[in-house]
Amino acid sequence: MIQVNGLSKHYGSQVVFDDVSFNLSPRERIGLVGRNGAGKSTLFRILLGQEAPDSGEVKIPKGYKLGALEQHINFQQKTVLDECCLSLSEEEKYNTYKAEKILFGLGFSQEDLEKDPKSFSGGYQVRINLCKALLTEPNLLLLDEPTNYLDIVSLRWLKNFLNNFPGEVIIITHDRDFMDGVVTHVMGISRNTLRKIKGDTAKYYEQIVMEEEIHEQTRLNQERKKQELMKFVDKFRAKASKAAQAQSRLKQIEKMDTIDALAVEKSLDFSFHYKDTPAKILMEVEDLSFSYSRNKDELLFRDLNFHVGKNDRIGIIGKNGKGKSTLLNVLNNELEAFSGSIQKHQATIVGHFGQTNIKRLHDDNTIVSEVQEVNPDLSSTQVRNICGTMMFEGDLADKKVRVLSGGEKSRVMLGKILAGPANLLFLDEPTNHLDMESIAALGESIVDFEGAVLIVTHSEALLRKICNKLVIFHEGTAEYFDGTYDEFLEKIGWESEEVSESPKKSKKSKKEIQKLRQEIIQEKSKSLGPMNAKVEELENNITVLENFLELKNKEMLIASTEGNGTKINELGLEIAKINEKVEALFFELEELSEELEAKNNIYEKRLIELEN
Repeated sequence: MIQVNGLSKHYGSQVVFDDVSFNLSPRERIGLVGRNGAGKSTLFRILLGQEAPDSGEVKIPKGYKLGALEQHINFQQKTVLDECCLSLSEEEKYNTYKAEKILFGLGFSQEDLEKDPKSFSGGYQVRINLCKALLTEPNLLLLDEPTNYLDIVSLRWLKNFLNNFPGEVIIITHDRDFMDGVVTHVMGISRNTLRKIKGDTAKYYEQIVMEEEIHEQTRLNQERKKQELMKFVDKFRAKASKAAQAQSRLKQIEKMDTIDALAVEKSLDFSFHYKDTPAKILMEVEDLSFSYSRNKDELLFRDLNFHVGKNDRIGIIGKNGKGKSTLLNVLNNELEAFSGSIQKHQATIVGHFGQTNIKRLHDDNTIVSEVQEVNPDLSSTQVRNICGTMMFEGDLADKKVRVLSGGEKSRVMLGKILAGPANLLFLDEPTNHLDMESIAALGESIVDFEGAVLIVTHSEALLRKICNKLVIFHEGTAEYFDGTYDEFLEKIGWESEEVSESPKKSKKSKKEIQKLRQEIIQEKSKSLGPMNAKVEELENNITVLENFLELKNKEMLIASTEGNGTKINELGLEIAKINEKVEALFFELEELSEELEAKNNIYEKRLIELEN
């Protein structure tokens, strides 16, 4: 068990968190939540020993191993498979199938395993690092935003992996639906303090709201009490007959603790600027096809047909790299279609938030000037109000684009969408770099938007909340689906997408098979030996306690016959304690036996696969 006691961290005058304490028990999977900048990643770095706290301590048991998703890219090997296998232990170095299994789950194909890891996009390079983290088989897995670059199929695979992970997990993710599907507890950093609550995010936030309401009510009650006491003091302190009572009340006021009002925690406040249109159909797409190579044999999608109604909410879904963002760029005439047509109503005005649009920001511009150029008709006050809703208040709005982080640049792009009038929104992964509260606000603003929306997202919760139609990228092309996401899952589903290619098997000689068999048997013995010993120990302890219990029951029978009330009470308490111990040992034995059986089955399966 990891113990964190009295942890504090400051950066200059900024308090990140203060006097934070928590324990991490076996098999706990914790979702770490908090606003952007609350200190979640800082806490991770402290746990990993990469950064020192100002005060407090982290107690980690001897031999307890921590593994983390590395955000920096530093590849050493020529192939993806070799790079990932660097993370295998010395005893596991021949078990390359473990790396293959994880890579397939994360969306890599058999051919991808032999490619240079540096040849992949940034998102897939992060997946390689995720594979390396999972292969280290740590006791505690620390995952900081692992969902940012995963498509729905990979998200589902990772969720299943973490639910079956035998150790502990702490995960930071803006995907609330994913977090709720994995965690046993939620731990949040809020107003420089930390709370850990058993359950999902809904239970955590309900608890926070309740605690804040109690705090505020207590503060108001105290203020009223102080005012009442002070009225008495002011009224009677000058009167000799009441002076002593007035002085007593004044001392009472001085002894009362001061309860400060809670600081306001800001979320992004989205409100899209709708431009009215008489059109019922904003866009008609007919037989649309696209290829980067202009070769019809390499089409990303072909003969796609659909229309966008005035109030449609169309989700664009599928695996990464299949063409979802490309489709939005083609629809917005940023890329030329291979064939087909796109007809927009003359009153259609598009607001486009794209993954690559951030590159179009001008480094020398301030945030204010970037937002202003979208709509010159807006007054300076209106522009600064929009900057404020994107959490660039006051002088922060005068910062140059070049000094902004990736997340801050995304917020500038969202601000530009808010500033520009539109009746059709193209949103490509708009939730990246937003915290949970801001994502919830964005979802509500999309629901309230009077126009139409096409959105690329891997958030199943957002798809369910927003979309009434879909464009699905699968089986080498894209097709229109007139229905909700749940209807898609029911009628089509992701099953066909989840079938991963199996590793290619090479024929092994008898000598190689014998050597591998011996290695598996040795590994099995090393892994299961201590567990078998523990099972035997538990069984012996249970037998000893049951024999002792039998003696105490006989003594109880004698005491009952003699009518010795004192003895009966003593024996009753003793028998109850023994029963509790026996029950606890049986529970531990049951859990250990299940784990032992599961691991044994894995080794037996490997031996069978080796023979075949």
